[in-house]
Amino acid sequence: MIKTLYVRLVLTFLAAIVIAILFSSLISLALYEKELDQLQRNEMISIGENILRVYEQTSFPDLHTFTKNIEALTSNPVLLYNATGRLITEDRKHTTIPLETVQKVLTGQTYLPSENADLEFIGMPLSVKEQPYALFLLPSSKNEETILWLFFTVLLLVLIIGSICILIAARYLVKPLKALTQATKQLARGKFDVHLNIKRSDELGGLAQSFSQMAGELKQLEQMRQDFVSNVSHEIQTPLTSIAGFAKALKYEHLVAKENRDYYLDIILAESERLSRLSDQLLRLVSLESSHHPFEATTFHLDEQIRQVVVNCEPLWSAKNIRIDLKLPAPVKITADEDQLNQVWMNLLGNSIKYTPDGGRISIVLMQAADEYAVTIADTGIGITPEDLSQIFIRFYKTDRSRSSKGNGLGLAIVKQIITNHHGSIEAKSTIGQGTTITVSLPADCIIFK
Repeated sequence: MIKTLYVRLVLTFLAAIVIAILFSSLISLALYEKELDQLQRNEMISIGENILRVYEQTSFPDLHTFTKNIEALTSNPVLLYNATGRLITEDRKHTTIPLETVQKVLTGQTYLPSENADLEFIGMPLSVKEQPYALFLLPSSKNEETILWLFFTVLLLVLIIGSICILIAARYLVKPLKALTQATKQLARGKFDVHLNIKRSDELGGLAQSFSQMAGELKQLEQMRQDFVSNVSHEIQTPLTSIAGFAKALKYEHLVAKENRDYYLDIILAESERLSRLSDQLLRLVSLESSHHPFEATTFHLDEQIRQVVVNCEPLWSAKNIRIDLKLPAPVKITADEDQLNQVWMNLLGNSIKYTPDGGRISIVLMQAADEYAVTIADTGIGITPEDLSQIFIRFYKTDRSRSSKGNGLGLAIVKQIITNHHGSIEAKSTIGQGTTITVSLPADCIIFK
């Protein structure tokens, strides 16, 4: 039971209250002890003077009755000594007064303890029928007991009321933690639809908000994982089905005409190459997303690299009569991984050529601003819908599902990861029927990548 946070909070707060009360009491007594002692000293002197004044005005014949009446009125015990130094009143508190002190008061001197000594009694001379007496006034025990009882009652009430408040406050503090614990258990069981009804502006509220955000991100990651497995399975299953089907057909020679055998073999080879490309791209993407992918930084001319990519793709764009407009200021040097950036331009230009109709136009512009380069590739292709535009850099996402055989949806994801590894950015703008514009921004020095 003690292991629970609720009990620990309550016990900790109770211990803190008890310690605080104890030390505050001791400190208060130490601070006000002299003032209380001086206050009691002045009060007893005033009471003694009043006793003498009353006796002088009344001349009470019986001293025993007089002292009892005084004790009843003042609550201060009174001791009376005659001229021989003998106590003639009852001593209920059994106070021992030194004989020399009694003799001193009998000679007409008033006895007051020193400032640093405890206030045990005060002595005053009293003359009765020209006979000297010594009157000693003791502190009132009734007032001390009342003050002590009041003091301890206040402390007890503080402890009780404080404990009740702590019980309520601890439950208020622990309740959201219990909710977070239950939500954590649900996450551990794979239930990511966790809703925490904790609306607070303190640290616990911030923790609950962060937890809800984490649950949402985990849900998104789980959905991405499921989509990834589904997409990989689909991309692998399609060529495997073709390979298996045509391989079985070739197994039965009497069912396949001789002129179709080479056609079937070409299909098997094509699907095998498709599987090989998928495997290579998956491995490359995983490697790029890890922190162990090799990064070979060299300094080269970015404008020349883009120009060479355009030349390498000439068979593709010239076959469709696409006009390429280049605006590449020279020379433009950059420090980066040359092979990775070469793949970026090949993928982006390849996509533009693929989706630009015959007789279209592709514009490639390289601009420099301070220590950053911006490469813009704009085409007059079919364009991308706004819904698809926000998804094109996600793995396996295809804007046109009917053209699934033309790609596996990993190209732009690889491009995005390479640009990210170079501490750059990539964004796309598109209008249906008018074309797409891709802008890549790169720092001039990319060797900061780790």
